[in-house]
Amino acid sequence: MEREGFKSRLGFILVSAGCAIGIGNVWRFPYMVGQNGGAIFVVLYLVFLAIMGIPVLTMELAVGRASKMTTMRAMKKLQKDGHRWHIYGWIAYGGSALLMMYYTTVSGWMLAYFWKYLKGDFEGVKKEETGAVFARLLDSPIEMMLFMALIVIIGFLVISFGVQKGLERVSKFMMIGLLLLIIVLAVNSLIIKGSGEGVEFYLLPDVSKASEAGWDNVISGAMCQAFFTLSIGIGSMEIFGSYMNRENTLTSESVKIVGLDTFIAIMSGLIIFPACFAFNVEPDQGPSLIFVTLPQIFTDMSGGRIWGTMFFIFMVFASFSTVTAVFENLVRSLMDNLGWTRLKAIAANCVLVLIGSIPCVLGFNVWKNVKLIGSRGVLDSEDFLVGNIILPLGSIIYVIFCTWKFGWGAENYLEETNTGKGMRMSKRLIPYFKYVLPVLAIIVFIRGLM
Repeated sequence: MEREGFKSRLGFILVSAGCAIGIGNVWRFPYMVGQNGGAIFVVLYLVFLAIMGIPVLTMELAVGRASKMTTMRAMKKLQKDGHRWHIYGWIAYGGSALLMMYYTTVSGWMLAYFWKYLKGDFEGVKKEETGAVFARLLDSPIEMMLFMALIVIIGFLVISFGVQKGLERVSKFMMIGLLLLIIVLAVNSLIIKGSGEGVEFYLLPDVSKASEAGWDNVISGAMCQAFFTLSIGIGSMEIFGSYMNRENTLTSESVKIVGLDTFIAIMSGLIIFPACFAFNVEPDQGPSLIFVTLPQIFTDMSGGRIWGTMFFIFMVFASFSTVTAVFENLVRSLMDNLGWTRLKAIAANCVLVLIGSIPCVLGFNVWKNVKLIGSRGVLDSEDFLVGNIILPLGSIIYVIFCTWKFGWGAENYLEETNTGKGMRMSKRLIPYFKYVLPVLAIIVFIRGLM
């Protein structure tokens, strides 16, 4: 049977950007900008995106487009005889599955809060009581499992319609909706009286703040954020390369994906910081920012129920776009490697993710005293394995595979990357890709372990 591909170039870009755009764009990037020198951090982040993120993204896409297969079969097809690069394909599959075993729980929180705001559950809730609402959600395994299961089942239902009618169609709708929502929400925050101080905190260059944070922390933080924001290293982007045509160069497409991801990240800060400063609320990092801090603001804000509903449907779109993209990677991996039909692969992965997500749900209530890696809870341990080990190691593997002769080789990578119309990758960059880029990736890996 002929392999299905994307119906349009826009569909590919929006689906790929949707995979990259996720929860970290909203609750991690803005905080890091604000605490690490504002525009100074943004400039460093953009530099590292250009010298690290885009090259590795083109490599993952190139492996996919050249092979028309998922990671294991792709490397098996492109590697030299007798080599075993393809073994990493199963690690990538395991990393994607593990990612979904906790990401769907967090995405379920977004869906739960959207539903709470839509129903009006926050009507009458006092500012100081918003933290208790989140605590009650975490204390209820039944409620958390319900919303997690909805995310999983709806996600695989979307994938069951195929690439064009399922993934591409739904991702287009979500991404266009996400872009419209983020502009409306940002404008609303910017016109609130007293919001200017938040914009200054967020985007104006502040050398003293960067010095206070430590320049080594600012630089390494920008490097890590640029590296992780694109979800490269576990084959989630490689699968979309396998669905591409060869009309456009991969550098051009990668720049567009990175641009859209960066736009969402920066705009998220324009939603959060102006509102936080206008209402004298501390912009905390992590889940508390989304589920405690922002609801405090919506409580004081005129039309807060409407703005809260809009914000959390935006968050559902941001997280669900990642979920469906990674689900497609899981499903196609079993189809390619085991020869299964799409429906059989969906059924197997759906059961795997549903059962595998239970420990993360229970880690906040029944198993809240369980500590795993470095005294971390279940979710943080799973996130550590994926974000700090599998993603950077996978990126190192892709870089070496695409640039060294004992892998696929630089000539083959360049030929595939530069096929089509648009921006081309220069041959002069190959020494940098071979000798410097792996070192930078190793630094990110070591930094993550530390």
